[in-house]
Amino acid sequence: MASTLLTKSAATPTNRKKYTVSFWCKKALFGINQYVLNTASDGSNRLGILFNTSEQLEIYGQTSGSENAYVRPTRLFRDSSAFYHIVVAVDTTQSTAADRVKIYVNGTLETVMTSTNYPSQNADLESHRNHYIGGYGVSSNYYFGGCLAHFHFVDGTAYPASTFGETDSVSGIWKPKTAPSVTYGNVGYFLKFENSGNLDLDSSGNNISFSTSGTLTQNVDTPSNNFITINPLDNYYPACTFSNGNTTVATGNNYSYCQSTIYVNTGKYYWEVKAVSKSSGADEFMIGIQGKSATATNSPAQSNNGITYYKDGDTYGFGGGATSYGNSYTVGDIIGVALDCDNNKLYFSKNGTWQNSGDPTSGATGTGALAITDPNDVPQGGYSPVGGAYTNVSHTLSFNFGQGFFGTTAVASANADDGGLGAMEYDVPANYRVLCTKNIKDYG
Repeated sequence: MASTLLTKSAATPTNRKKYTVSFWCKKALFGINQYVLNTASDGSNRLGILFNTSEQLEIYGQTSGSENAYVRPTRLFRDSSAFYHIVVAVDTTQSTAADRVKIYVNGTLETVMTSTNYPSQNADLESHRNHYIGGYGVSSNYYFGGCLAHFHFVDGTAYPASTFGETDSVSGIWKPKTAPSVTYGNVGYFLKFENSGNLDLDSSGNNISFSTSGTLTQNVDTPSNNFITINPLDNYYPACTFSNGNTTVATGNNYSYCQSTIYVNTGKYYWEVKAVSKSSGADEFMIGIQGKSATATNSPAQSNNGITYYKDGDTYGFGGGATSYGNSYTVGDIIGVALDCDNNKLYFSKNGTWQNSGDPTSGATGTGALAITDPNDVPQGGYSPVGGAYTNVSHTLSFNFGQGFFGTTAVASANADDGGLGAMEYDVPANYRVLCTKNIKDYG
């Protein structure tokens, strides 16, 4: 949602003393101020919910230039692999100061605070101003980078987290209530982001109208089924640049590559990588898999823990040199990767054609396959998707783990796996699955 802003005009609320904000978010950017919500007419009359440069959540308010609220839990929000459920419930009529702003994370009330300046009792706050979702909106926009889902704003009532979420009876994981019992008040709203033709549709019954600037991109990555991404926290040596929810990666000046947020060691999985751009005069794309590097500066081509398909058609990895494998590829080509952890086999396709006459459905026979080390025997106990450049020059790759996009461009074909999940450019081989938590749980 980076560089995207949803705006609702100011209106008369039911009650400026009470409101609730509930949303699910998956962070993609770190080290910068990121507003999830700001309600403001200017920089002196506003309330904001943001992640700060230290990865803490801040609840902030000003009236006529004077601070009327500043609450910051000590907890850090540094996980890029999972969704957080955040609920901020405000009721300034409460006699106890700490009860006037309650913050819940994944269903749990935050009680350990770094900073607290609670609103005065019965204070009117700035909930009636223009609403900006996904950025600051007034001047410098401090956009939120990542995914948002099930965004509620409730006018006139302070609800606990249990109104919007519940613990799954089987897994014990906190999950969303898709149709919570909520009274939204005069200017409340509920954004599901599920109508592809009208992503800013208000489902509260108030029919609030929003304007959208930037590109609001729908994603199948949700709190109920979390898709993997490349991990921006695994970036000390690679020095890569991330965008599009950590699915587009511009490689840095280093042989080492960033790895994904999840490693797999059982099951069969399929994903796609598009070669987007390259440095002038260079063409050194490498796409493949790797266990966690024993040495952080090793690339898969140099490592005993991984293998990649090189731009000239050779493969490199597991400590060996170049091996002739398939056709060369370049900018604009899409490489499919089929990883069979059950039979220790790996296959690559170019624009839908399996290389080396490969057949990912051939099982233990491994027709046209590359043999890989048992994933249980590599560091980290499994393999991660990787991609980068053989030399220390900049290349850009976009990964589609089932989310249905290369960057912000939707795939043309939207092929799902056998379970009906994901949206891929090319057919998913039979019995292979896209990389999401539901598939890893059910088939891994």
